[in-house]
Amino acid sequence: MENTSTNKKGTVIAVTGKGGTGKTVLSALMVKVLVGEGKQSVLAIDADSAVSLPHALGVEVKRTVGQIRDEVINDPAARKELESRHIREGMKSCLHRGAGFDLLLMGRGEGPGCFCSVNDLLRYGIDTLSKEYDVTVVDGEAGPEQINRRVVPKIDVLMMVTDTSSRAFRTAGLIQEIAKNDPALELGKKGLVINKVKGREGELQDAASSLGLEIFGYIPDDENVTAYDFRGEPVIDLPPSSPSVTAAENLLKKIGL
Repeated sequence: MENTSTNKKGTVIAVTGKGGTGKTVLSALMVKVLVGEGKQSVLAIDADSAVSLPHALGVEVKRTVGQIRDEVINDPAARKELESRHIREGMKSCLHRGAGFDLLLMGRGEGPGCFCSVNDLLRYGIDTLSKEYDVTVVDGEAGPEQINRRVVPKIDVLMMVTDTSSRAFRTAGLIQEIAKNDPALELGKKGLVINKVKGREGELQDAASSLGLEIFGYIPDDENVTAYDFRGEPVIDLPPSSPSVTAAENLLKKIGL
């Protein structure tokens, strides 16, 4: 089901794409810009089992949603305790406070021993928690896994991150098809964010048009991002004048935030 409207309260931005294209950097940049404006409450969700977003945001984490899931599966007392209160409160026990935002980690993916009713319960908790924030930015797993896992049932803005490779564009096309054909997903705007751009915008526009996707924005090849990555410094601490930060600002304006 496609919904073309975007409400600012409870807006969910899901970031996905081929691995290595810069999903986590983009997610961190958007959190930085949104927090810097000081006008909106922001929730960041790391839905990637690689758990890269905390470092990009400069936050140390100790508890994940995956740990709650394991506790509920393995400990009947823990499950009873969780069921005795609203699941949203259980999610809040996993929140980590950052510099003007909250961060929630999904943790490891669903594997052997999957307890589907518990996973559904946790997804419900994440969905209800996201409604308490103006904007939720979800850093998803590489490829279509984020859509398959249905971390949230409603996505207001689906951003498919690519670099300039044909493989990244093919992955974006696959993600779009899965999202469009999922009747349980309430989907709003969808488009591409092209990372590490060094010209050739005309060719990139043609590639996007062939997929039937608009380009939300371009992120330039930013030397500051490379330097921060080399030194192990959080992306959220980038100077506001950095080209990638400016690009993230323009991107958010393009989608109406």
